[in-house]
Amino acid sequence: MLRHLESSRSACLLLMRWARLAALGLLLAACGRQTAMDDLQQFIVEVSLRPGGSVEPMPEFQPYEVFTYSAASMRSPFDVPIMAGTGEAEAPVNLVQPDFDRTPEVLEEFALTDLTMVGMITRDRIFIALIRDMNGTLHRVGVGNYMGHNHGRIARVTSGEVALVEIVPAGDGGWVERPRTLVLQR
Repeated sequence: MLRHLESSRSACLLLMRWARLAALGLLLAACGRQTAMDDLQQFIVEVSLRPGGSVEPMPEFQPYEVFTYSAASMRSPFDVPIMAGTGEAEAPVNLVQPDFDRTPEVLEEFALTDLTMVGMITRDRIFIALIRDMNGTLHRVGVGNYMGHNHGRIARVTSGEVALVEIVPAGDGGWVERPRTLVLQR
């Protein structure tokens, strides 16, 4: 029995050696075949024999033309106009001016474009507007409150809008009032 075991073991080892040799032979045979590489090399030769394309020439750039500003000696459009016949400029009228001594309110930190009227409340026949800022915070305001960057004082609150008067620079050193409204967003 021991002999039979040894002979089957040696037969198994011999079979394993033949299997290894066959696998090695197949591996070498697969590496030796050049059929796929031949197709690739043939394609490369065909592409290199094709005529090359033409390259467009560089575009010609127009030379820079110098512009001379000829209105430098004329009156600036931003200067206060001289009144005809007097020879003097009109003095700015400063009837309107913002109150710089008052404490700014919370909604004056926001531009009017960042504020929206989202509702209103009536309390003792007085309208109170609900204003949402760009951060999503809801504020209650009424007549006399301020909002916006341009010293906007609320003049009227109705069921559909908030009317305010802003005080903006006039450009001549003075100030001018400008009416604005915020309409209820439904």
